[in-house]
Amino acid sequence: MNKVLTIAGSDSCCGAGVQADLKTINKLGAYGICAVTAITVQNTLGVSSVLAVPASIVGQQIDAVVTDIGTDTVKTGMLVSKEVVEIVCEMVKKHKLQKVVVDPVIKSHKGERLLSPEGVNKFRSDLITLSCLVTPNIPEAEVLTDRKINNLSDTKDAARAIHEQGAENVLIKGGHDGASDAEVVDIFYDGKSFQEFRDERLNTENVHGTGCIYSAAIATELAKGNDMISSITIAREFIINIIMGSIALGKGYRLARFAPRTGEGDC
Repeated sequence: MNKVLTIAGSDSCCGAGVQADLKTINKLGAYGICAVTAITVQNTLGVSSVLAVPASIVGQQIDAVVTDIGTDTVKTGMLVSKEVVEIVCEMVKKHKLQKVVVDPVIKSHKGERLLSPEGVNKFRSDLITLSCLVTPNIPEAEVLTDRKINNLSDTKDAARAIHEQGAENVLIKGGHDGASDAEVVDIFYDGKSFQEFRDERLNTENVHGTGCIYSAAIATELAKGNDMISSITIAREFIINIIMGSIALGKGYRLARFAPRTGEGDC
């Protein structure tokens, strides 16, 4: 069975973070294992508190599951601090982990800081170089490149800059780009050429955790042996269906609904 390791924070409303990653991995037919980097106090209205897990414990979690179960791909999300970024890099090198999909979770959708400035610097200098794909949204790409992104040309320049930082591939998600009300454009760059993934902008309220779900879906498809472009294409279709099927359970953002699986062995 294909396996995916997610290294991310815990979300108490289960719309993002480790919980959303594991639901995504399971839904797409792989087995998810995890290392929790932080415990967040949050709901659909926002994040009210964060308790960072000591970096040594994060490393021990990775050691425990990788040496026993193993993994085909890795997806990183909220890494909280410079120390956690450092231990994740150390574990990737120690276990020679391949196909590392890096989702640079820097701020929540409400603007709460989820990665320290020192962590961002370590992220840029070390973790990006170990990735097979980096998946920032527009605000995250602005932080990583220290530049404003106002249009598609700016997005491509940012993708080039992140690639120059050491990323093998870059996918900048356009969902936060208000430049076009008609469609959402994700920009993929492999160091040689650009590919635009275009879809009609869905007429729905914001859905919590879509970035986590999207990157976890890509990591899962890579674990199943699909190439990068196929994995992104399948993941895009998956996240579109998630957004269309989202539900309003709380007082804030909508939540992803994962329909029950009905195949043999489902639980």
